[in-house]
Amino acid sequence: MDLSAYTTLRLGGPARRLVEARTEQELIDAVRAADAAGEPLLVLGGGSNVVIADEGFDGTVVRVLTAGVEIADSDVLHVAAGEPWDPFVARCVEEGRSGIEALSGIPGSVGATPIQNVGAYGQEVSETLVAVRAYDRRSGEVVEMAPEECGFGYRTSVFKRDPGRRVVLRVSFRLPRTGTSAPIRYAELARKLGVEPGATVPVAQVREAVLALRRGKGMVLDPDDPDTRSAGSFFTNPILDPDRFEALRARVRERLGEEEEPPAFPEPDGRIKTSAAWLIERAGFRRGQGDPNGIAISSKHVLALTNRGAGTTRELVALAWRIADGVFEAFGVELHPEPVFVGHDWPAMTRGGTTRR
Repeated sequence: MDLSAYTTLRLGGPARRLVEARTEQELIDAVRAADAAGEPLLVLGGGSNVVIADEGFDGTVVRVLTAGVEIADSDVLHVAAGEPWDPFVARCVEEGRSGIEALSGIPGSVGATPIQNVGAYGQEVSETLVAVRAYDRRSGEVVEMAPEECGFGYRTSVFKRDPGRRVVLRVSFRLPRTGTSAPIRYAELARKLGVEPGATVPVAQVREAVLALRRGKGMVLDPDDPDTRSAGSFFTNPILDPDRFEALRARVRERLGEEEEPPAFPEPDGRIKTSAAWLIERAGFRRGQGDPNGIAISSKHVLALTNRGAGTTRELVALAWRIADGVFEAFGVELHPEPVFVGHDWPAMTRGGTTRR
């Protein structure tokens, strides 16, 4: 069966072999068997953050279907990697647990969240995560990793920087039953809630507001909405050092006028984050652009690329590269894809002797 059936983009060719792991030991055994046979291995959770080649994957695909939530004490929960993320968030909100309410509506599985350091609307999983239980394919051992060992950064971690080495088995979170949200950091969410940034509100109100915002952008899975047939935000927001941000400001003023300013969000290390969506729109790309029956930019949000039904991975990557190249031509800023590429690579381009990837 094509792997497209297991991804939110509904793209991807067949696997040589598909194994379903419903317990932690089955997951470990399947990984060990593939390693012992020298087969390429793909560990697949919810399929919400992968771009699989049309040719598929010439190896073993292990679907992580492990389940279970264990309350270690009143605040700490151990969650199996195969648990779907948003139902877990909904459960926590129902119980009045604070810390992940702004991460509502995100598709995929719990085990994927530390890999990307999943974040949205001012929260990241690294803020509440207390441990990751993983199988280390290099040592052949199961390890318990503290947050400081996970190397979290913006949409990254040691799991992403050293792909394939570790298989996440379980994630533990500290989520106290306060009934009240963490301070609202994200301006758009604060406006939706009608509060000032830094305020707190009941966790259920945050979830409701976040789901409404995400639905408006086609970011909540809905079989009746083709805009949700995507991998979510395709590009990460660029983080620039001050000199590069000043160069961006100059390009923006030159291209768009002296009054225009790119979005700027200061980072703790002195760098500045800007908006990929803003750059894409100002580079001339529009919502809905593309094939209405195939690959197109979402009609709701330029940061999502969608498969309207008859698309291919090759066409998706071609559109993504046109967008990235257009932003670079317009503003000198490189966009980097957020999803993981399977069976193919993000294409490189050479300019003036310099290869960009």
